[in-house]
Amino acid sequence: MSLDAKSHTRPGRTTATASLARVRRGSLAVLVLLVVEYGIGMYVNLYVTIPRTGHGRSAGSALAGGPAMLSVHAAIGLLLGLGALGVFVEAVMARHPVAIALSALGLFALAFASATGASFASSGDPADSMGMAVLAGVGLLCYAANLYVLSPPAVGGWVYRGWTQEPGASKGRP
Repeated sequence: MSLDAKSHTRPGRTTATASLARVRRGSLAVLVLLVVEYGIGMYVNLYVTIPRTGHGRSAGSALAGGPAMLSVHAAIGLLLGLGALGVFVEAVMARHPVAIALSALGLFALAFASATGASFASSGDPADSMGMAVLAGVGLLCYAANLYVLSPPAVGGWVYRGWTQEPGASKGRP
């Protein structure tokens, strides 16, 4: 049995492209989830009163025994942490230096936003709330930059809403 054109192994270029596509999809998922988390965080900050018995407790007790919106905020924060870690791992596996740097910075920003959020829930200090918001904004920028840096190249001259159109082809979707 010889390795010739009938081999079922994929070329490296296709694997690299698929790997970058996974980083791009993961970045989009984290970006969307982060926007949702940002909105819920604003709602919690403005309209939810954290009980005095809740100050200084763990994240697990905030999930189990806190107000409903605080529990949702904490649960989405945990999902964001897992998603950010997944994007970072995919970027490392794709060996794309800019995506690795942006994903690492985004993960770092979200981890510290979580820490300042826990501090805010314990102390109620407005500086912690500001730190959480700024770090979440840094995370938003990192994952949006990942989408920009990893955007697929134009095939045939232009790209329209994620599908490509080659010159001379019909005007419909392929």
